[in-house]
Amino acid sequence: MCHLRTEGTALQQKAEYYRGGTVNTRTVNTKVFIASLLLPALAGCVGNVKDNHTQDRMDWRSAVKEQLPLLGHRNWILVVDKAFPAQNSPGIETINTDIGLIDVLKFTLHQIDSSTHVKPIIYCDKELEYITASQVGSVDSFRKELAGALGGNQPKVILHDSVFVKIDEAAKLFKILVLKTNETIPYSSVFIQLDCRYWSGEKEASLREAMK
Repeated sequence: MCHLRTEGTALQQKAEYYRGGTVNTRTVNTKVFIASLLLPALAGCVGNVKDNHTQDRMDWRSAVKEQLPLLGHRNWILVVDKAFPAQNSPGIETINTDIGLIDVLKFTLHQIDSSTHVKPIIYCDKELEYITASQVGSVDSFRKELAGALGGNQPKVILHDSVFVKIDEAAKLFKILVLKTNETIPYSSVFIQLDCRYWSGEKEASLREAMK
């Protein structure tokens, strides 16, 4: 009888052990199942973060392409250095490109030159001509790159504050698109006033004279 009791107890313990094992297996299986659902979602989140970062960098290009057909005579596009101040005027939209000024300028001028309705009138700060290499080590190479980026466009060189006067006045009636860059050379900003490509100032003057 003692032997039977011992065997019975052992069988009962084994049964309880296997029942416990079944519970543990189910728990593990449940965790694995949940993990299998979460891992693709987490991977998707990581992918989305990368995609969004790339998209953010591309948004300024999309903005230029989308808005240029809406812009015209007397609108402005400003390609500015990193310290360019945010503006309060509701007519000014600022986009952070997060890349260098020269690349943004080349792309913007290419889009303008490829358009059928506007051409650029370009302003640069006079102060940039007087900055020395001892003040800003890379200023000479920047000036060369800037001249290359402008291509055949001859900029009007005026004092920085004079450009702001023009921008402030224009912003009261017309939209201004500001493309902020990572450039840290002072007075490196380039200010582009859009003009009508298919109607010149000379033709306008002739028209007004004929209307007298």
